[in-house]
Amino acid sequence: MGLTGLDARIIECEGCPRLRAYCREVARVKRRQFRDEDYWGKPVPGFGDPQARLLIVGLAPAAHGANRTGRMFTGDQSGLWLYRALYKAGFSNSPVSESRGDGLRLRDCYITTAARCAPPANKPLPEELQRCGTWLSEELLELKRIQVFLALGKVALHALWRRLPEGIKPGRALPAFAHGAEIPLNDGRVIVCSYHPSQQNTFTGLLTEAMFDRVFEASREHLRSGDF
Repeated sequence: MGLTGLDARIIECEGCPRLRAYCREVARVKRRQFRDEDYWGKPVPGFGDPQARLLIVGLAPAAHGANRTGRMFTGDQSGLWLYRALYKAGFSNSPVSESRGDGLRLRDCYITTAARCAPPANKPLPEELQRCGTWLSEELLELKRIQVFLALGKVALHALWRRLPEGIKPGRALPAFAHGAEIPLNDGRVIVCSYHPSQQNTFTGLLTEAMFDRVFEASREHLRSGDF
């Protein structure tokens, strides 16, 4: 079915009643500054270049970000950080992402998340992550040229690790998460780890712009041609 068919199935997913109810309620009530906008309010599919070699895995759509706009990391503070860094590293044609129709295009990069619905308090439950992980598994099958995985946060790393084929994992133990850590895989690919560009991390200085830029520089250095 390809990515287009997969995206359509993700959008129609009703697998997690708690998350679906929350997303619909947020879309109904809205935030005051967005009161005149039509909220997306549905599960958010991945976004980017189908031929990408870089796969970015985040946590989940933001309630008034992607749950409003319908595109990953679009319309919130985390997206301001992410798309600015992508643009500086040459993966995007614009440093700003405001809406699905703003003309932004990703180059050699695809963005997805561990959960496809905005969770209350930004905390999906383990069983919700497990259900949503099936979508990530299908994306990994469709995105055949990925060479570098960039995990934004510990939850994203865990979600990705659970869905990678056993044969390419270097051992069975889940690797420790640390900003800037690199995890080589048995097939020559690599996972790069970064703190998530959430306000909790950026406002406190746990993640700085220079730190974030470095993980994209490292990802760019790792990219190489070849089939896997």
